[in-house]
Amino acid sequence: MDIPLSRYQCISLDRIQSSCGFPNSFSVDEITGEKSFYRHLFFPFNSRIRRTPFSQIKCSSVERGLQPRPKPKPSNSELNVENEAQVNGTRLRKPISELCGQIEKLVLFKRYHEALELFEILEMQGAYDLDSETYDALVSACIGLKSIGGVKKVYNYMINTGFDPDEYLRNRVLLMHVKCGMMIDARRLFDEMPEKNIFSWNSIIWGLVDAGDYFEAFRLFLTMWQEFSDAESRMFVTMIRASAGLGLIFAGRQLHSCLLKTGVGGDVFVACALIDMYSKRGSIEDAQCVFDQMPEKTTVGWNSIIAGYALHGYSQEALSMYHEMRDSGVKIDHFTFSTIIRICARLASLEHAKQAHAALVRHGFGLDIVANTALVDLYSKWGRIEDARHVFDMMPRKNVISWNALIAGYGNHGRGVEAVEMFEQMLRGRMVPNHVTFLAVLSACSYSGLSDCGWEIFESMSRDHKIKPRAMHYACMIELLGREGLLDEAFALIRDAPFEPTVNMWAALLTACRVHKNLELGKFAAEKLYGMGPEKLSNYVVLLNIYNSSGRFEEAAAVTHTLKRRGLRMLPACSWIEIKKQPYGFLSGDKWHPQSKEIYQKLDDLMLEISKHGYIPQERFLLPDVDEQEGRVLLYHSEKLAIAFGLISTSDWTPLQIVQSHRICDDCHPAIKLIALVTRREIVVRDASRFHHFKDGSCSCGDYW
Repeated sequence: MDIPLSRYQCISLDRIQSSCGFPNSFSVDEITGEKSFYRHLFFPFNSRIRRTPFSQIKCSSVERGLQPRPKPKPSNSELNVENEAQVNGTRLRKPISELCGQIEKLVLFKRYHEALELFEILEMQGAYDLDSETYDALVSACIGLKSIGGVKKVYNYMINTGFDPDEYLRNRVLLMHVKCGMMIDARRLFDEMPEKNIFSWNSIIWGLVDAGDYFEAFRLFLTMWQEFSDAESRMFVTMIRASAGLGLIFAGRQLHSCLLKTGVGGDVFVACALIDMYSKRGSIEDAQCVFDQMPEKTTVGWNSIIAGYALHGYSQEALSMYHEMRDSGVKIDHFTFSTIIRICARLASLEHAKQAHAALVRHGFGLDIVANTALVDLYSKWGRIEDARHVFDMMPRKNVISWNALIAGYGNHGRGVEAVEMFEQMLRGRMVPNHVTFLAVLSACSYSGLSDCGWEIFESMSRDHKIKPRAMHYACMIELLGREGLLDEAFALIRDAPFEPTVNMWAALLTACRVHKNLELGKFAAEKLYGMGPEKLSNYVVLLNIYNSSGRFEEAAAVTHTLKRRGLRMLPACSWIEIKKQPYGFLSGDKWHPQSKEIYQKLDDLMLEISKHGYIPQERFLLPDVDEQEGRVLLYHSEKLAIAFGLISTSDWTPLQIVQSHRICDDCHPAIKLIALVTRREIVVRDASRFHHFKDGSCSCGDYW
């Protein structure tokens, strides 16, 4: 049973320090469900007398780079004396002191490439005996460059010349392998170390967690705890990350309990790690409790709790926490702004986003790459693609994520030509694309019907960029074939894919079948979706739409009966519009708004006007078991009500922007095209799949969605 954090608050520090230990239940077996010789491990405090208390250790921590202890420098005359030693039949020579000193100076000024080049000169000229200071500098160079080749050269040279490192340098060599991601070699070095201190354990456990091997990290942590019965706060932070990675909140709570008992629960880094762990594991109340108990609420602490609320969809609460952070006087950084900008995108509040943008500039982060990339993504998602392009053009530096955000933005707005142009410009700038880049540009091609261009880019993935296409890339190509009506070819692509077809691939085929009225293949695709998730509501809905669109009302009624029997309920469709910085939401047929009479009158007038241009309500999409009054209510869909309210609340030249929780239906789409025509307004609707730009009687999606 999980123990709430409130239980910890009533235990005094004097009581818990006297009998502190991990309970017997915290073992590797219970974390993984496997049997091992660790099953009886537990972590008693004060279980043995240590020869060297950790409070007396003066070495720096791993995070501070393990700076070497100072040693007296020999004189120049001593450095020029040749020191001969016989190692495996090879005569070792003392290198030129100026060359070794130059290596150390280059590393001091972070000119790592030049330092390793000088080392290669030494390596080629013969077997020189390097001292500890030079090796330490070379280790720093390899870590700074994360050079696997440099690590191998330095370590092999150390072995071949018979150099015997002391405990400090052994730990540095271990850290070098860990930092460069060479965990197999690092584990071998760790196992062969004659003596291991706390920094040895910290390095290897940190490396395992960073590599995602959380189970092995816990095994070593338990072994270390048996030997030392102690750990520093940064080790606990690492293990909290491991518990979050394992997805087991009880392990994190055991660590939290131990932290409280050892008296380091108030450490800022530990508290932030706990907030992050509890947030990721879905216990936002515990995360808030840890945050409330922080003696000093730092920027990282505020960012962690705000991100936690945002992660679980509590956007309003996250925004309120941001306002508290701003009022408290704590420094706001670029991570804060990037999080808030994403929250504004979810809240359907462009006004809040503009305020966050202004604050970003005021606080000196106007050129920050992370925050500006978030702005590009935000403006793209809210129909302000020109603003997104302006932010992008003003960025002094751009990474692949920045390019991806803008390319995806153009694609979602149906501007595939511009998306492809940006992709080609990205390649000309020698920016290396990734699989997300290709997903964005292929989606743009499928949305805009750029068949030839899409297939050329798809084939170039593996041919020119050595990127293996994934299922989501295949889904784009299936949609591209479906848009052209090539349903047999789309089905063949699914059948011949080098992996099992995914939900997105079948959904793309289903959309094509719905548009082109292919009932049999659409029913087959819908049943495949049903087989991939029998309790997923959306699978029932797509099958229901297939039956309704083909007039198979008896089968549609059977699906509806299945929904009711299984207790699955379709949530009411909702649409939002922001008028004068205030968001308004509408449900289909509701009359809660104080201007309901005017809204419905405006909508009736619009329906009458567009009927003169050929609009006919798509009544065949109504369910067969609703009466005439309910059918009339369904004609007042939420997006139509939002548009009518926008028309009576704004000036004649103001574009309208609607956000809705569902895919726009086959009745509303042609209706809104005609409304845009008769009112001469530009109407942008962001539905569950993409943007629809309605203008002069046409839509950017080309009537394929």
